[in-house]
Amino acid sequence: MGVVIGELLPLALGVVISPLPVIAVILMLLTPRVRDAGLAFLGGWVLGIAAATTVLVLIAGAIGMSSETGEPKTSVSWIQLLLGVLMLTLAVRQWTARPGAGAAAELPGWTRAVETLTPARAASLGLTLSAANPQNLLMYVAAGIVVGRGALSVGGQVVAVAVFTLIAACGVAVPVLAYVVDAERVRAPLEGLRTWLEQNHAIVVFMLLLVIGVVLAGRGFGGIIG
Repeated sequence: MGVVIGELLPLALGVVISPLPVIAVILMLLTPRVRDAGLAFLGGWVLGIAAATTVLVLIAGAIGMSSETGEPKTSVSWIQLLLGVLMLTLAVRQWTARPGAGAAAELPGWTRAVETLTPARAASLGLTLSAANPQNLLMYVAAGIVVGRGALSVGGQVVAVAVFTLIAACGVAVPVLAYVVDAERVRAPLEGLRTWLEQNHAIVVFMLLLVIGVVLAGRGFGGIIG
């Protein structure tokens, strides 16, 4: 179990560091008429992570991630290599799309509608961003492989998915819970964080995808030649 959790941690952190959901929830929290939408967004975010990861763990279990000797199948190593290459490709796209010096960062169009969301629509947005985001999906696929090849019991798999979900949700959960506890004290830090993420989200995502992409590609390549 410890080895599986250890391998899941960087993947969960990859979801944590995803800037756009954090920007979205901060915008909700700082807008009085949609403040309640922040909690709804968090609920959808957690549900999306848990559901997508669970489905991929079940798929990994059905396929079978280990050979009869207990070693990972060669096909698993190829999948990891492919995931790594895909992440590196996305990293290159993030780098080339970053704004030039002094230029304003371009955010997705949906961020402009965040301040008018109802709780129901906020929950739906949180679910969509967590479950259908390509960057996150790559993390979930990699997490499914890690859990699937870990030879865990059903209970162990549930614990692994729960730990992954709790850590992965922290990027959104921490601002929301901090705001609930002491709204006035965290307002200025949240505003500063939002501004910084808006300007630097492309660089943050680039570094994240680069590091995890190299790790996954290295594991996959090592499994293939080993």
